[in-house]
Amino acid sequence: MTKSTVLTLVGSLRAESTNQKLAEAIQLNAPEQVDVVIHESLGNIPFYNEDIDIEGQVPAAAAALRAAAAEADTVLLVTPEYNGTVPATLKNAIDWLSRPFGAGALAGKPTAVVGTAFGQYGGVWAQDEARKAAGIAGARILEDVKLAVPGSMVRFAEVHPKDDAEVVEQIKGIFDTLAASTPAA
Repeated sequence: MTKSTVLTLVGSLRAESTNQKLAEAIQLNAPEQVDVVIHESLGNIPFYNEDIDIEGQVPAAAAALRAAAAEADTVLLVTPEYNGTVPATLKNAIDWLSRPFGAGALAGKPTAVVGTAFGQYGGVWAQDEARKAAGIAGARILEDVKLAVPGSMVRFAEVHPKDDAEVVEQIKGIFDTLAASTPAA
C-alpha cells in the first residue's frame, strides 16, 4: 500500500505556538499509511506579488511550497485566530498556492482546516476564513474535517496536545474523515 502524504501548513510562526504543537500531535497520531509533513518555512515566503511570480524567478521558499503542495495528496491548514481571522502567513501561503490562476497547486487538492485558539470557540472564524480562501484558490475543501480546540493558552500551558486524550481522540477522527473523503492511492 502506498503512503498518502498530508502537507501541513501552520499559520503561526511563534516558537511555542499551540498550533505548531497541534500539528505535531497530528503528525504523531497519523495512521501508518499516512505521512504528515509539516512545512517549516512559511515565514520565509515573501508576500505574494505578481511582479515576482515569474516563471523561473519565483522566490525559492514560494517555489518549495508549491512543489510540496503539488506532491501532497492532501493539504491540512492549521490556523490560530488573529483578530477574528486567519494570520497573514497562512493567507500568503494560500495566495502563492492559488497561482497560476486555475492551475495552482491547490487546484482540486483535498484540503482540510483545523486549529486551536485562546478564545472560547477555538478559532472557528479563522478556520472558516481559511476554508473560504483555500476554496476560492481552487482547493476541494473537506468540510467534514473539523477540529477547533478552545482555550489553547491555558489548556496547553503545561500539557502538549499529544498528551491530551480528548484532542488525540479528535485527531483520530480527523484521519477517519480524511480516509473517507479522499480517494485511495
